[in-house]
Amino acid sequence: MPRLALYTIAVCVLSIAAAVVAFAKGSWLGIVWVLLAGLSSNMAWYYLRRGRGARSRSVSE
Repeated sequence: MPRLALYTIAVCVLSIAAAVVAFAKGSWLGIVWVLLAGLSSNMAWYYLRRGRGARSRSVSE
C-alpha cells in the first residue's frame, strides 16, 4: 500500500474522531472536520488506485 494512502487514511480516521467529539460538545466546527474527512477519503482512494495501476503496469512490462 502506498505511503501517501496510509497517511490520508490516518487523517480521515482522525478527522472523523474530531468531528464526533465536536458534535458531541455541540460545536458546529464538526462540519469542517466532516468535510476534511471526505476530502482525505477521496485522496486515499486516488492514491490506492494510482498505486495499483503502477504496480500492474510494472508487472505486465
